[in-house]
Amino acid sequence: MMKLIFPLFTLLILSLVTSASKKTWHVISMWLLILSLLSVITLYSPLLSLSNLSLWLATDMMSTPLITLTLWVAALMFYASMNIFNNNQAYSQFSMYIIILTLILLWTFSVSNILLFYISFESSLIPTLLLIIGWGYQPERMQAGMYMMIYTIAASLPLLLSILLMYHYNAHLFMFASNISMESSSLFIMKMWWFITILAFMVKMPLYMTHLWLPKAHVEAPVAGSMVLAGILLKLGSYGLLRMSSLFMKANMLMSPYISSIALWGGAITSFICIRQTDLKSLIAYSSVGHMGLLTAGVMSNTTWGWQGAMTLMIAHGLCSSALFALANMTYETTHTRSIYLTKGLLALFPALTLWWFLMAAGNMAAPPTINLLSEIILLTSSLFLSMFTSLSLAIMSFLAAAYSLFLYTSSQHGSTPTFMNSLNLTTPRNHTIILLHAVPLFILVTKSDIVTAWV
Repeated sequence: MMKLIFPLFTLLILSLVTSASKKTWHVISMWLLILSLLSVITLYSPLLSLSNLSLWLATDMMSTPLITLTLWVAALMFYASMNIFNNNQAYSQFSMYIIILTLILLWTFSVSNILLFYISFESSLIPTLLLIIGWGYQPERMQAGMYMMIYTIAASLPLLLSILLMYHYNAHLFMFASNISMESSSLFIMKMWWFITILAFMVKMPLYMTHLWLPKAHVEAPVAGSMVLAGILLKLGSYGLLRMSSLFMKANMLMSPYISSIALWGGAITSFICIRQTDLKSLIAYSSVGHMGLLTAGVMSNTTWGWQGAMTLMIAHGLCSSALFALANMTYETTHTRSIYLTKGLLALFPALTLWWFLMAAGNMAAPPTINLLSEIILLTSSLFLSMFTSLSLAIMSFLAAAYSLFLYTSSQHGSTPTFMNSLNLTTPRNHTIILLHAVPLFILVTKSDIVTAWV
């Protein structure tokens, strides 16, 4: 499957550069959707086995759902960005950057060597940075891109040092090995080694205190940039953390109390911050920090349930958060503002779109029957297994997740309609299709949850 995807994407890039048209955009979107469905059929195996695709590429039950998610969200990014084509905003280069980013992400989730994973992990920064700088909304996009670049590069250099040390002690960097030893002279050195190993992943997720680049990047990014950031790039950090944790279980357990405490209380603090946000995209971005904090605690618990819940939340958050950013952009295209205090009364203008807002807000607060609920139940259980002292922060996060999700929904949909509101063509079939394709897997996957939980 992967051997077919790469040459096909290369041909698509060449055709896109030479002759980009509206028909080409639709063909690429449909092709990406078809590839995502084929990846499920071809790559999914009911056996917990490793599929060697080549000398450097391999997939298993962890990487397969993420490959499918990457292709699915990439197709929806094209549909959501039709205004860039309609306004003739350098759409050839825009499309090329999205496809290159998709290629890099597919390579990242399929590579079997830790050093190659590091290279592709960091390479995803370049097309994302170009998307934000080239097609962002405000002049502050340069500052947002600089924040993201500095945070990522500063945290990635210690990871490179750690990878070189791994090779020195183990003479191999195979990512799917059963275990890799971390020989050290003391327990303190082992803790520091593990800290510098996961620091890059914590920044990418992001963990609280390393999250300041995320709201800035989301607010300034175009809709495709926000969708790929929330839907896939945050999952790169989670994927790397899961891979490394499965290789270094002892080191992971040593650092678990420190990282889990920061993650859970950081998630509680950012949940409070969400309620005080005035920007739609900023609120959705801060909610991602809270969800990723719960995911981090689940991974650091070193339990089967924690890792299964983390994988499920990666897929659930990738679909739900991407849909929320697409909805925020649809609202912005009509109202020309992202202010929660100015965006009122959309229920009277667009009742069909209000339904989508309600469903995605329900998914964001982990309401049934979404896979968000399944993942959060599993993660709450694994976090409580780690320590009963986590119950307070978990209770705050669970309550506030419902509070800010309902605040997001009611503040934008209810109330009197402002006089400056321009209905235009917000409820086009394209917009409904985008959210429908996000919602279907979000609500249907709960009936076949072993696809995303059976990798452990």
